[in-house]
Amino acid sequence: MNLVRPILLATLFSTLALQASHAADPLAPMAQRRAIDAESGNLRIAQERLNWDPAKTAIIVCDMWDKHWCEGATRRVAEMAPAMDKVLRIARETGVLVIHAPSDTMDAYKDAPQRRRAIDAPMSAMPNEDTWKALDDSHEGPLPIDDSDGGCNCVPQCPNVNKRMWTRQIDTLSIGPDDAITDNGQEVFNLLKQQGRENVIVMGVHTNMCVLGRPFSIRAQVRNGFHVALMRDLTDTMYNARMRPYVDHFRGTDLVVAHIERHWCQTITSAAFTGEAPFAFAEDTRTHAVFLLHENEYETQKTMTEFAETELAAPFGWKCTYLFGDTPHDLPGLEALADADLMVVSVRRQILPASQLEWVKAYAATNKPIVGIRTASHAFALRTPDLPPGGVEWKEFDAQILGGNYTNHVDNKDPKAPRTYAWTLPEQANHPILNGVRADRFVTTSWLYKVSPLAPTATPLMMGRVEGLSNDEPVAWTNLRPSGDRSVNGRVFYTSLGHQDDFNDKNFRRLLLNGIVWAAKP
Repeated sequence: MNLVRPILLATLFSTLALQASHAADPLAPMAQRRAIDAESGNLRIAQERLNWDPAKTAIIVCDMWDKHWCEGATRRVAEMAPAMDKVLRIARETGVLVIHAPSDTMDAYKDAPQRRRAIDAPMSAMPNEDTWKALDDSHEGPLPIDDSDGGCNCVPQCPNVNKRMWTRQIDTLSIGPDDAITDNGQEVFNLLKQQGRENVIVMGVHTNMCVLGRPFSIRAQVRNGFHVALMRDLTDTMYNARMRPYVDHFRGTDLVVAHIERHWCQTITSAAFTGEAPFAFAEDTRTHAVFLLHENEYETQKTMTEFAETELAAPFGWKCTYLFGDTPHDLPGLEALADADLMVVSVRRQILPASQLEWVKAYAATNKPIVGIRTASHAFALRTPDLPPGGVEWKEFDAQILGGNYTNHVDNKDPKAPRTYAWTLPEQANHPILNGVRADRFVTTSWLYKVSPLAPTATPLMMGRVEGLSNDEPVAWTNLRPSGDRSVNGRVFYTSLGHQDDFNDKNFRRLLLNGIVWAAKP
């Protein structure tokens, strides 16, 4: 379902990436974790900004071998390696220690000074044994994928299951003079302690096997007391899509990454170092939806992520990227829009720096699909002329992109005030966005936005009213942006609904799901 990426998109985003690469702060990324909410039982995705001192940080490159017994794995390692090498080169410049850990290949490096650096690091008492760290049922439960067949996704499957084919690390990865080489957990621990490295970033393959289990990798480093992050775009799984849970190979990787985020450590992306879009495999053609979530009224960082994981990622296998703002007028990670098929906006009055807003404008200029919810109608505009330093308004986003005309809301916040009703327009009864949505009027928690008149290109689907306080106002509509490029569809869906309680209403959830799928449809 992946939409064709036009040349215009590549040109715009390559220019922005060049600009951003000079401004990226490599050790202040937004790190992502997952948990199950104790009260609701719903998945919760949380993000926080890391502030790691490069001089106290190390990167461990796990098993990026020259050849794997699985040809597909070998191919993916080779595809990923240039992007990984770019991160490593930038990391070295900032003072990060790079440790190369291609297991079972130390003979190839026996005379290398980088190998000697690891051997010569003074011994430190390590809390855990230097052994493979197997799946811990008591701590993490089973993995979300069945890799019992070895995980080869090739057709037919490669015959040499678990046969050692590797002789060294892939040559694409540069080894700097101050790097270290080891596949020994004790030696890694010694290096980290010797150099005062408290933070560990793990990248490489394979997430469900070596990245978790090697004595120098995630389980071991967490148990040894380090702050650990997985670079989730520079990794892969050994997973065969013909095995449980019978999902796309890359969706299988996402499931293992989610398992790690929930049970072991936070994750970041390579964009934190490069200022470019996170790495993605060419064969990963899933629909990629990027969610911009930065508002302080409706908790869409909770409601929209739960919705997307439940309604899009799980049933359809979509790749969903969530961008959170943790401080006013700052939304990091917008480089992800360079690889997006759909942008979903739930932002309220954020005046972003020009370098960030340009990513949004560049995406919009491609005419690719956009979905807005509630405060997206005033996403990038303030009520006052007092802009934050370096901030840039985009007041026209509502009129030019969404097709709306937001001016205010009907003042019925008081619980004793009249309720807001919504209903579908009879003439739009057969529109696919309204399929399964209640036709007659129903109560919604969202107070009514004043948005009339809509743009000539907009088509209202649902109306709303507050009895005695308002005229009828559109609460859901589509907007079609004309384009000469037939590879993009120019579709926009917007709804002014989206209060926290609306996500508990089956009519709203169906409306939002239909709107997102309709917008993303080629």
